Amino acid sequence: MLKDSFDRRFSYLRLSVTEVCNFRCDYCLPDGTDCGPDARAKDLTLDEIRRLVNVFAKLGTRKVRITGGEPSLRKDLPEIIRICKATPGIETVALTTNGYRLAKDIELWHQAGLDSLNVSIDSLDHAKFAMITGHNKLQQILQGLAQAAEIGIGNIKVNAVLMKHYNDQAMDDFFAFVKTRPITLRLIELMRTGDNAAFFERHHLSGTEIIAKLKKENWQERLRGPHAGPAREFWHPHYAGGIGLIMPYSKDFCDTCNRLRVSSQGALFLCLFVDQHQSLRHLLQSDDPQPAMAFLQEAIKGKAISHNLHQQNPGSTRQLAMIGG
Repeated sequence: MLKDSFDRRFSYLRLSVTEVCNFRCDYCLPDGTDCGPDARAKDLTLDEIRRLVNVFAKLGTRKVRITGGEPSLRKDLPEIIRICKATPGIETVALTTNGYRLAKDIELWHQAGLDSLNVSIDSLDHAKFAMITGHNKLQQILQGLAQAAEIGIGNIKVNAVLMKHYNDQAMDDFFAFVKTRPITLRLIELMRTGDNAAFFERHHLSGTEIIAKLKKENWQERLRGPHAGPAREFWHPHYAGGIGLIMPYSKDFCDTCNRLRVSSQGALFLCLFVDQHQSLRHLLQSDDPQPAMAFLQEAIKGKAISHNLHQQNPGSTRQLAMIGG
């Protein structure tokens, strides 16, 4: 088992398979990225992904979340899902996507073994969604969500970044969305990165206001599962869905950290917001897992107790597309 010097155990891998994204979200990639083949030439290969996931599984990882950029821009995404699902020890394979190809590909992903789906939808208003992302695709994405539920994806979440002047007045719309749908709405505090300092100052909104609203309306907090992410989850007897809050600026946020990240080029991120990263790609050129296992067991000893976001230090994370949040 991977365990750091603060006795935190790591059973959750967030694996970025590309930094490329075809959306232009204001808080992340307002100018977009190059989506051409050259931009993806250095992404991990299928063999490297297979070896990487096997190494983590041998060290106690039980959940793999595939992220980007936008992972569906890789045509081999179904095979990536299949590789993760077939790895002994992996219990859950999850995907975070902007939903652009959701309606077209969700059946392929499900057949490959996808267990859990997170779709980023920062507004349920079509015009605001297009303004935030640069794409008028909300209707197709909502259709894809409905298809995912119909074919049996059992754990579906909608991610929304909390932002003043964008969606802070739309909480009632979000709550109504999960009233009759067995979907969890994840409200994520806007995080400062290297490229969005001015945007962060204008639009950051604390999740404590939402927590107060939930408690006032008799929502109940769930116990956190062993391989769950950092969200505080709430349920209500009159709602088919739930609400989750991810609040990285809250006190003791890092105390229950159970996840590590690997970039699309094989760099280990001990935290989303650290200055230095170590590459283990050179250890993924052989089927022998021992060198990479030893590398991870040594590297984990250097994980800090907390991020430094409170000191306005996002580390070397330029924008969230580079590692998937």
